[in-house]
Amino acid sequence: MPQFRLHSAKVLAVSMSGDAVKAKNGSMVAYEGEMAFKKMSGGGEGLRGMVTRRLTGEQMTVMEVKGHGTCYFADRASDINLVQLTGETLHVEASNLLCTDSGLRTGTTFTGLRGASQGNGLFTTTVEGTGQAALMSDGPAVVLRVGPGMPLQVDPGAYIAHQGNLQQHFQSGVNFRTIMGEGSGESFQIRFEGDGLVYVQPSERNTVGGEV
Repeated sequence: MPQFRLHSAKVLAVSMSGDAVKAKNGSMVAYEGEMAFKKMSGGGEGLRGMVTRRLTGEQMTVMEVKGHGTCYFADRASDINLVQLTGETLHVEASNLLCTDSGLRTGTTFTGLRGASQGNGLFTTTVEGTGQAALMSDGPAVVLRVGPGMPLQVDPGAYIAHQGNLQQHFQSGVNFRTIMGEGSGESFQIRFEGDGLVYVQPSERNTVGGEV
């Protein structure tokens, strides 16, 4: 199984001994040893994944890297965060997914109106199985725990990913700036309830729901 480690906050080092990983196309910055690279379609596997990506725009171009040695990945000086999965599902914005163990399955899933945060339709990317995934964030990511009776409100522009037994609710007409009287236009939040983890970044994307 590939071994993921952070060479620095912004560079991922993956050691391989004949196995493979899937990574964002063009994210390889250096490698040691013998490596082979193959471009793949990403954001979902199989015919259903291809159709879903075409309809929703929730897509990414990925490459398979296989060989013996160590490969280094980075993208636009983004901070990198490692997530260990043991059979559960990680929901992640496609633009924030850097690299996964080849044993993990990727796909797309319906998430409701939260998908509108990037204009990507109503779907998000899923990563399932046992292995490691590397997420990118604009600045050091913050991991927030959601527990029973402790819901979490998230600005969709700062959302990266979530895992666990969580339910999402779309709330329109309010965000953190409109609360302070500084917002304009239609805006929204994501409300998470249940038991799990939510990953957010200390920087906000532009969204289609108004300034958030």
